[in-house]
Amino acid sequence: MAPKEEPATVETKEEEKKEEKKEDKAEAKKEEGEAKAEDVEMKEEPKEPEPPKEQEVDAPADKRAKVKKVSLNFDDSTMNVMPTAGGRLLRTLSEGGMSYLLASVRCDTGIKSGRYLFEARIVENLVDGKHDGSATQPRGLVRLGFSTAGSSLFLGDGPLNCCFDSEGFFVHEKSRKKAGKKFVADNTVGVLLNLDSSSPNANTISLFINGERASQPTPLPQELVGQPLFPTITYKNVSLEVNLGPSPRAELPFKCRMLSAAAAADVEAVKPAASADKQTVVFPVGLPGQGYFDFVDGFAEKAGSTELSDRQILEWAGKSGLWKGKTQSGPAASTDKPEAKFGIPALDDWSVRRVLKAIAPALQRSYIVPELKANLLATEREKALKHFPAQDFKRKAVVVMGEPNADFKARVQKLLLSEKTAKAEAEKKKKAQEAERKRLLELKKKKAEEAKKLKEAAQKKKDGVEVEEAPPAEEKEDVKMEAEEPEAAPELTEEEKKLWYRKTTTADISENALSKAYSSFSLPSKAEGFDEVTFLWQSEADCAALLRKWILEKKLTQRAEDLQPGAGFKESWTKWQKTLSEFKTRQSQYKDPSKRKALQAKKVEAAKKAVAEEKEKLVKAGDEEAANALEAKAVKEAEPKEVDVEELDVFGVTDVMDIGNGAPLFENFQYEDWTMLSTRYEIHLLLHSFKKDLNDPDRPGFTEQHFGYYFNKYFRKSWNLSQFGMEKLTDLLDLMKDTVVVESTGFLKPEQAEDTAVDNFVKLTEDHRRERERRVDAGDETAQLKFTRPAAAGAKGNGKGGGKSAPAPTGPSSYSGGSYGAQKRSYQPTVSSSYSASKQPRTSYGSGGYGGGYGGSYGRR
Repeated sequence: MAPKEEPATVETKEEEKKEEKKEDKAEAKKEEGEAKAEDVEMKEEPKEPEPPKEQEVDAPADKRAKVKKVSLNFDDSTMNVMPTAGGRLLRTLSEGGMSYLLASVRCDTGIKSGRYLFEARIVENLVDGKHDGSATQPRGLVRLGFSTAGSSLFLGDGPLNCCFDSEGFFVHEKSRKKAGKKFVADNTVGVLLNLDSSSPNANTISLFINGERASQPTPLPQELVGQPLFPTITYKNVSLEVNLGPSPRAELPFKCRMLSAAAAADVEAVKPAASADKQTVVFPVGLPGQGYFDFVDGFAEKAGSTELSDRQILEWAGKSGLWKGKTQSGPAASTDKPEAKFGIPALDDWSVRRVLKAIAPALQRSYIVPELKANLLATEREKALKHFPAQDFKRKAVVVMGEPNADFKARVQKLLLSEKTAKAEAEKKKKAQEAERKRLLELKKKKAEEAKKLKEAAQKKKDGVEVEEAPPAEEKEDVKMEAEEPEAAPELTEEEKKLWYRKTTTADISENALSKAYSSFSLPSKAEGFDEVTFLWQSEADCAALLRKWILEKKLTQRAEDLQPGAGFKESWTKWQKTLSEFKTRQSQYKDPSKRKALQAKKVEAAKKAVAEEKEKLVKAGDEEAANALEAKAVKEAEPKEVDVEELDVFGVTDVMDIGNGAPLFENFQYEDWTMLSTRYEIHLLLHSFKKDLNDPDRPGFTEQHFGYYFNKYFRKSWNLSQFGMEKLTDLLDLMKDTVVVESTGFLKPEQAEDTAVDNFVKLTEDHRRERERRVDAGDETAQLKFTRPAAAGAKGNGKGGGKSAPAPTGPSSYSGGSYGAQKRSYQPTVSSSYSASKQPRTSYGSGGYGGGYGGSYGRR
């Protein structure tokens, strides 16, 4: 056995262990504390470096000649800039949608060299300072910067300007970077442009607030270097005081000249527009699809006119940062009258248009008014001229029709080439992106495979399996693909070079608007109040001929949207429905033996009544025998006669209600025959009514394309060609060439005179029925009509196909929403006939009933 330890020795060892534990804990705490300290140091944000020492120095004395006058150029401003106090205070229009649109103005003097300053101060906020970030709530905004002459007026729009905004961001094109402090109401904000090549801050722009530097010198975008830069102010929902000099409101840490104290050699002034007693307002007149808006764009650029149009308002809203919905499409889409779909009621209600229309005459600037449809209508031109008084404006109409001049053709080719180039560049970029995507995908796949191999090798080592280590793969530099041969620059084809106009994705005028107005299009004249009418491309006579030809061509393709059925149509239609009902009732009565006898008795009574007066005279004269003979003759004539129905001359029948044997001519009409009769008369009535109601000698009819539209407009029921079992309308019209034909012009022409009796359509239908029957007897199955009889509304079944259906509609023709006249009760067909058993009418032409008309429109439901 091992000897027992002494108690003292045991105690000493326990104390040593406790001591070691204390030391370990202390060391652990120390390490933990150091680690925490390191974490704290890592979490602490790095302190901003102290701003560099101001490198701008006091401006030296300059004895060169000074610029004569510097001011804001209100001819180069948006229409909502409202200057007061001699141009030092800028306000803006704010009614309705105007509060969402940016206002902008450019100075008339640009800086070419040197270092110069201008200032601005927000003196009034026109909206509540609290903003919830909603796009539907207007807010204030200020941008101060520089732009090149002729570039976009709006700072932040395009590459030829740069600025600081009131949020402290530096803005160039689509780039927006935090560069300085925000500025608010009553802050004096200075923007310094340094183009002094000897300065360490050359080609930079800086922001100062209340005399203190608020941003470091920011390099000018490369697009602006070396160009004259004009102070530009863009703002919204604020009033601004602008100071161009000669003295600053807030002194900078160094002496600096303001723009109005600049040396003349350092600046470039815009030549003021030649003063004129009157401004000019131009009304361009052209045709849709013939380069109208391309001409307007070119004219406005060249003349420097302000455009007044809906498309310009939408463009303005877009440049003001408002997002618009999907690109327009469909029949309502047009460039002339685009839709405002911003989701902001104040903009979507076009209140901006109303405000601009009211303010335009007061601003005394030159305008171009590209209202394509309105400028082609004499009544609209008259209204437009009233907004621009002759005492203030020279009112000019410019007609652009026919073959354009060389300048416009060159512009079109330039635009076409630009579109082609942009498309080619987009395609090239897309291919490059796809190639890069594939390269990265291959690289990722390769790395994944290498990682998988390493993992498998590690597992084998762990399992004790010897693995031959592969030599480390040599890292190869990415081999750049051999540069492809540069693609040839896009060029126009010979056909494209011959084009006079560009094709656009959006119609110039919507189909609906065009169809309602084109027939009234006309050329302007001085008699309407214009001071000048210029025919820019072709002579007045040629333009008149072109317009006339264009209108005639449109009449072949456009619908008359405003056409309404006249009183004559309504009267004839009501009379027809009553007559058709009487025909069907008579057929039903004749097929019922008991009713047929009653009809015959009624006919005899009518014959007796017709000779009653003459008979009475003979009786009074004492010749009773002659009186009885007269009545007997009348009764005999009223009795049914033997008629060879097979050899009957249909067109020789004098009374379609009785062919002589008591039977109506339409005795054997079935569903298809009644439908053909109704369709014949309806087309006849439609074509004649259209010609009378439209009263346009250039358009005596309409084309097959618009048949369904006019049929629905007149009869208030849809045209359903499929119920006739045919694919084309012309196939159906071929069955009734005696009623309607299609002319070489494409117009449908009625073959029967307008006053043709209704009985004649019954004869035509019966003759056609007999012809079909003869063809079927001869073995021609194509002669059979296979119309689809519509199911009756309200038919009930047991859900398994065994339920009984309600009878098909058999009443007179009608349409949804009421009719022009009263309706008669529908008849109930019977199975009896005056034909012998061997000559029973065929039932293979349709469903076997005698319903009145297709689509269910001839019967009650």
